[in-house]
Amino acid sequence: MRLRRHAWGLWACCVLLTLVGLVFLVVNGGVRHANSTGSTAFDAVFGVLVLSFPTIGAAIATRAPDNAIGWLFLWGGLGAALEDSLLGYAAYTLVVNPGSLPGGEVAALVADAVWLPALGAATFLLFVLFPNGRPPSPRWRWLVWLVAVDLAVFFFATLLNPGLLYFYPDLANPWGLEGAGAWYQLAVDATAPVLMVSLLFGLVALAVRFRRATGVERQQLKWLVLAGAVFVVVTPSFLWIGEREVAGVHVGDVVFSTLLTLFPVAIGVAILRHRLYDIDIVIKRTLVYGSLTVMLAATYLLFVLGFRLLLDPLAGQSDLAVAASTLAVAALFRPLRTRIQILVDRRFYRSRYDAARTLDSFAGRLREELDLEALGTDLRGVVDDTMQPAHVSLWLREASR
Repeated sequence: MRLRRHAWGLWACCVLLTLVGLVFLVVNGGVRHANSTGSTAFDAVFGVLVLSFPTIGAAIATRAPDNAIGWLFLWGGLGAALEDSLLGYAAYTLVVNPGSLPGGEVAALVADAVWLPALGAATFLLFVLFPNGRPPSPRWRWLVWLVAVDLAVFFFATLLNPGLLYFYPDLANPWGLEGAGAWYQLAVDATAPVLMVSLLFGLVALAVRFRRATGVERQQLKWLVLAGAVFVVVTPSFLWIGEREVAGVHVGDVVFSTLLTLFPVAIGVAILRHRLYDIDIVIKRTLVYGSLTVMLAATYLLFVLGFRLLLDPLAGQSDLAVAASTLAVAALFRPLRTRIQILVDRRFYRSRYDAARTLDSFAGRLREELDLEALGTDLRGVVDDTMQPAHVSLWLREASR
């Protein structure tokens, strides 16, 4: 009960700090804080989306208090909400209404110090600790300590580094110690490469765990792998999106933020085991409809080009090519989906594919079989092929007279 109150208390602090950040967004008007996405409206949306991490963390910490991932999400979310509120406060007291409130420089400094530990706590440690909150084996504990020490070094070195601030590069650190400034700067600069190396080792640890996992743990890992795969596949679209804006909001920021929430949701489903075994259905549908979308889009472009080459000399510049291509793609949708689904089943779900074929074949023979003994033998063979039981027995009730 005490841990549950502590978890939801941290969550309440995250919500309160997020509300403080939203208030400063309104008070500051057109002046955006130093870590703004470029749109005040989307800054507010992003701040609310980040609450998905501490919310899932509180749910995990309540149900599984010994799992470190729930607490990492809570403390990471708390750091992110603190950073956002401090930057809003700093923007107000340093830019909007200078000198009206004390401690603007200190607020900017603490925001500099907490952003990387907050990010690292909720992400870099995740790969080596997911899903049970422990490393794959005791041999991987060094990686957890390396990341923890690296984040701690960044926090304290940033607070004491006498150089200029990160979010406000025109301001000097009010707490900086001049005597060892070069060493503090070196420590700050070294933390990012160490984290990148740690991330690579974390992915290796995740792969090792996935290779060894069975049963429930393997299903849990599939949820994280699926979220990561979707993120990696969609990320190249940022190059195509570029700087496109809708109502003053960068489309790339919206896509990135939406993808970011996939991770806490997938991890929450995996650890809390809510609809855990639906992952195979999700993966299958993702493969089928993702491939279908790509193939239909490519087919549509080829048809448009082909029909234009054929029809433009006859009809001139018209929409006939587009209309014909649309009809052709619509006609291809169902057969192409069926074909892709068969290919996916055959390649990734071979046992189910073979079982389905065996059952379909048995159903066809069942309509023609008249010999009860032969039917029983065939039925036992089908059960053995599709389910691989240790023993098969068939009991037939005698007809009543």
